[in-house]
This record gives sequence, C-alpha cells and structure tokens, in this order.
Amino acid sequence: MASAVTADVQARAIATERAAEIEIAPPSRREFLYYIWTASLVLLLGQAGAALIWFALPRFKEGTFGGTFGFAPDRVPQPNSAPVTVPEGRFHVVHSDAGVNVLYAVCTHLGCLPRWNPAENRFQCPCHGSQFALTGTYLAGPAPRSLDRFATTITFTDGSTATQNEVGDAIPLDGKTIASVAINTGRRINHGSKT
Repeated sequence: MASAVTADVQARAIATERAAEIEIAPPSRREFLYYIWTASLVLLLGQAGAALIWFALPRFKEGTFGGTFGFAPDRVPQPNSAPVTVPEGRFHVVHSDAGVNVLYAVCTHLGCLPRWNPAENRFQCPCHGSQFALTGTYLAGPAPRSLDRFATTITFTDGSTATQNEVGDAIPLDGKTIASVAINTGRRINHGSKT
C-alpha cells in the first residue's frame, strides 16, 4: 500500500511540474495583429453587408417616388389643357379627349426631363429634341417610343372605379365626377413603339 501512495504522490508531483511548464504564454505581436485584423475585417464586412441590405430593400412611402400618390380630383386639368406636373412624383397628369392619363416625366431616349411647351402644345425634351403630344404619344426626335405611363386608379363619386389597362391607355371619364385619383409610381407601363 505504501508503494501505491508513493506512486500517487509521484504522479501528482509530475502533473504539477508539467502544469507549471505549460503556462499560457501571451500571444506574440504577430498573433495579436492577426487577431485584430481578422476582427476588423469581420466588422467591416458585417457593416458593409448590413448597409447593402438596407440600401437594397425598398422603402417606398405614400407620397414619395416609387410609392403611391393620392392626387386631388380638383387638380386634374380640364380636357386638352396644359398638364399638371408633380416634380416629387416625376409625373404629368394629362386630360385629353380620351380621358385622364399619368405620364412618367422622363424621356424614353436618354432620361432627360421633357417639359410642356404651351406655345407648341406638346412636350419637348431639352436634351435631344424629342417631342411628344399631350397624350404622351411620340411625335418627333430620337426617342424610341412614346412616354411611359404610371398605373392609375380613379374612384368616382358614384363608388365605381376605373383602372388603367396594361397598355397604358387613358382612363375615360364618361361624364362621371372624380372622387379620388391614386397614382402608383412603383409600376411603370411601357407604352410601346413610336406609333
């Protein structure tokens, strides 16, 4: 039994010596810099990823471009008169013989902003000279097609509604009184070719 106790004491002594030898050494300068650079890179990539996701997700609110605009019915122009331009929504509200339409206020050529020219009764692009009728139909210039439209829904005072078709034709009023106009600037309708 004495030999078992002695062996146990010796084993403990050896374990204590080894533990003293295996002391945890502080990291070297190279290891420390490696840990700092790795942590910095992880933080940078995390922040960049979060910023990219925040930027990429749509945050359209009512009344901002990309969202839905409520347009007052008393602001709808009289038939064949000058359009009403809403710069914050990037659109023109027009009223022609065919009805009410909402035109995207960006030229289909290279993205300039066509303006209404009352003297010539047409939209004219100041950059390259494209011209469009009151209805947004292509008239002349390098533009490849007519002005695009925004999806629009008109609610009438009798409770009925009229929504723009997939081609973007004007919404006929048929003698009804407009109660409200909702313009979805997040849904642009390509109005087709030059004709």
